[in-house]
Amino acid sequence: ARIQTFIDNCAKWYIPVVVLISAGVALVPIVLKVGDEMWWFHLALIVLVSACPCALVISTPVTVFCALSKAATVGLLFKGGDYLELLANVRTIAFDKTGTITRGDFVVTHFESLLETVSVEKLLFWVSSIESKSSHPMAAALVNYAVMRSIDPLPEKVEEFHNYPGEGIHGKIEGEHIHIGNHRISQRAGLTESYGLESHIVEGQVSGFIFVGATPAGTFSLSDDCRTGAREAMRELKRMGIRTEMLTGDNHAVAQQVQNHLEQSLDMVHAQLLPEDKAKIIESLKKDGAVAMVGDGINDALALATADIGISMGISGSALATETGHVILMSNDIRKIPEAIQISKRAFRKIVENVAISFTTKGVVFALALAGYPMLVAAILTDVGTCLLVILNSMLLFQDRPPKYSQNGSDTKEIDPCGGTARVCKANKSSDSGCCVTESGKVAKLLQSTCCGSKSAEVGGSLKSGCCGSKSGEVRKSISTKYCGGKSGEVGGSPNTECCGSKSGEVRKSVTTGCY
Repeated sequence: ARIQTFIDNCAKWYIPVVVLISAGVALVPIVLKVGDEMWWFHLALIVLVSACPCALVISTPVTVFCALSKAATVGLLFKGGDYLELLANVRTIAFDKTGTITRGDFVVTHFESLLETVSVEKLLFWVSSIESKSSHPMAAALVNYAVMRSIDPLPEKVEEFHNYPGEGIHGKIEGEHIHIGNHRISQRAGLTESYGLESHIVEGQVSGFIFVGATPAGTFSLSDDCRTGAREAMRELKRMGIRTEMLTGDNHAVAQQVQNHLEQSLDMVHAQLLPEDKAKIIESLKKDGAVAMVGDGINDALALATADIGISMGISGSALATETGHVILMSNDIRKIPEAIQISKRAFRKIVENVAISFTTKGVVFALALAGYPMLVAAILTDVGTCLLVILNSMLLFQDRPPKYSQNGSDTKEIDPCGGTARVCKANKSSDSGCCVTESGKVAKLLQSTCCGSKSAEVGGSLKSGCCGSKSGEVRKSISTKYCGGKSGEVGGSPNTECCGSKSGEVRKSVTTGCY
C-alpha cells in the first residue's frame, strides 16, 4: 500500500537519525567532561530502545494482511494493498447492468421472422448456431430457446465469426451473412434506412435484431431480473455517502425498468452506451474523486481499466474482466461491495490507531527518561509490548461481523429461520414469540420462543408459547411443549398449556396466552 511505502521511506531516515541522537547523548557528555557519564550512557540506551521503530514499521503491513485475509474469508480477493486503500476513499461506484445488477439469466420472450421466405425455424437455426460461438449471456438464452424447440445448433458450420462489443455479432452460415445485435448492428449490416425497427421494441425488455445481409430478417426480446440483494446494496452505499450510477448498452426503457425495480436507488442511469462511452463517463466521474467500476463482461474491460479501482464478478464474469479488475468478487452477491468498503475503511482506521499507539507508548517512556526516570527494562518491555499491541489491534478486523440483510432492505443482527431454510422478510410479529411470517406465509424468524406454522398465507402467533396456526387448521407443536389443534378444529390441550388454531383456519384467542 502507498501508506506502507511512505512509512518505509520515512524509516530509512528515521533510523539513522535516532542512532545519531543516541550516540550524541552518550558521547557529547564524555567530550564535554560532564559528570555521571554512566547516567548519560544509560539514557542513550533508553533513547535508542524507545525510538526503535519496530511497532511503527509493522503497523501498516500487519493491518493490510489482516484486512486482505478478512476480505478473502467473505469472498473478496484484492490484488494488492493499494486497492484496499483506494477503496476506502472511493466517492462514486459505477455498475454495469447485465450480469452485475441483473442476473444475466436471460429468457427469450419473443422471437419473430420478418421475412416470408425465411421460416422461424430456419432463422432460429442460423441465430443459435452463430450465438453458440459467443460468450455473451444473451447468446446462451437464444441457444437454449432453440434447443427447447428441438433445433440443434451447428456452430461448426459458422464462418467469418466476428464479435462487435456493444453492438452484436456476425457470422456466415449456409452462404448467408447474418448480423445479430442491438439497433447499432444495423450499420454493420449495411442498412441505410430505419425500416421501422423501433416498432418491434418490447417495452421494458432487451430487444435484438437479426439481419440477413442488409435486410431485416427478424427480431427477438429477452427479459432479465435483478439480482437478489441489489436494492439493499444500493441503499447501503447511499447510506455510506457513495454515489451510484449504472452504465448499460441497453435502451432507456430497459434501464429505467431496472431503476424502478431498485426503487430509484441509483443516482444516475446511462443507457445505450458503447464500451468507449463507459470509459469516457468514468473519466468524467474521476474529477469528483476516486471512482470504482463494477462489471463482468468483455464490454466492461475498458471501463474497469479506466476506473481508479475495478471490481469484477468472479463467477459470472469473463476472463478479461477478471484479469482487468483490481478486486474480484468471488460470488454474485453485490452486497459484498459495501462490505468490502467497510473493511477498507476499518483497515485505514486501524493503521491510524497503530501509528498513534506506536508514538504514544514510546513517547511516554522517553518523556519519563528525560524527567529523570531512565528505566531501561521499561523501555524494552514497552518496545516488545507495543509490537504485540499493534498486532492484536490489527487482528480485531477478524472479529467484525458482516451485516445481515433482510428482503425489505433492513439489517438484522440475528437470523434463526425455522429449519434453517426460510428467509427473514416483511412479517407480522407477536409480542414475545417473534414468529415472523414471509409473504408466502412461511415462518421465517424466531426471536425468543419457538417457530411453527405451515405454507398457508395466514399464520398466528402465541404471546408466550410461540404457537402458530394455519388456514387448514393444522398447527405444529412448539418446542416448549405447547400443543395446539384437534381433528375437528376445536381448541384443545392439556391443563396449563395454551393452544390456538381451528379447522377453518381462524385462530382463536386463549384467555391467558393471547393466541391469535
